[in-house]
Amino acid sequence: MDKSSLPFHKTNYLMMLAGILLIIVGFIIMANDKEQYGFGFMGLTLGPIIVMSGFVVEIFAIIYKPKAKE
Repeated sequence: MDKSSLPFHKTNYLMMLAGILLIIVGFIIMANDKEQYGFGFMGLTLGPIIVMSGFVVEIFAIIYKPKAKE
């Protein structure tokens, strides 16, 4: 099997790993909100922003195509 026929490269997998880590960190931040029922800044604003940025990184990692080396 030729390496060039694989759909993803090392950079794609590293970006996917970074996106998964961002999603996990966002959920941890939402879970650690000290306000009642998670209605504080961390639970309603910061955590969801980090989770959504993780999903954006995941989408970019899937779409990204590294430049071919000559």
